[in-house]
Amino acid sequence: MAGRLEGKVIVILGASDERSMGAATARRCHEEGAKLVLAARRLDNVKAIADSLGAHAIGCDITDEKQLVALADAAVSHYGKLDGAINFAGIETSSPIADISREVLQQNCDVHLIGTTLFIKHMTARMADGGSVVTTSSQTALLAPPGLAAYAGTKSGADHIVRIAAVEYGAQNIRVNSLSPGFTPSAMTEGFLSIPNIEQAFVNEIPLGKLPSTDDMANAALWLLSDESFMTGRILDISGGQTLRRIPTATEMGF
Repeated sequence: MAGRLEGKVIVILGASDERSMGAATARRCHEEGAKLVLAARRLDNVKAIADSLGAHAIGCDITDEKQLVALADAAVSHYGKLDGAINFAGIETSSPIADISREVLQQNCDVHLIGTTLFIKHMTARMADGGSVVTTSSQTALLAPPGLAAYAGTKSGADHIVRIAAVEYGAQNIRVNSLSPGFTPSAMTEGFLSIPNIEQAFVNEIPLGKLPSTDDMANAALWLLSDESFMTGRILDISGGQTLRRIPTATEMGF
């Protein structure tokens, strides 16, 4: 039986750590027959993961438009086409608005807003026969957590660009969606989870009673990238229902 992505060429940006959502998605797509181009800012970090899956590895910084062009071109030059692309690139920052710096705002804009828009621009430009582009939002863009104006604000702005892109590229049979993870144990959240109260504080706000996993994100990404998904311009919330409630307070998290 053919895999759900059999014969499709998929780009995954942000697959530099075995514990990451990007790596989990790469493994899941590989299981379903995809030919993969894996990318991250540091080529040495992504190459080991790519080698284990028989994938092509390339270095790519989402804030550098020339490198995004090279990433899209690599898929076509290596495999002859591009069918799907997903962006997991992101940075973590936290600051109340009263203390926020222009530098932090600009960094978040460069990665989450401008980078996402240019990722969509250059991946869709190589999708000659339709396809799917997915970017990564956050449950913080659906809620309103204090201290995350730069992070959540630029993620939320990118979500609206996704909606506009869905309208613009629909006639080319290209779907554009956003995956919105809840608080997920991964390489990026490892430090937070070392704080004793963090996990339980989040679980208390999740109707399904447990944190989502990187495999949950990979399965959702697989569906968005596959032909099974007749959805575009939407934010797919994979939080176990936490966005029906709230983000725990700093006191509840033990800060």
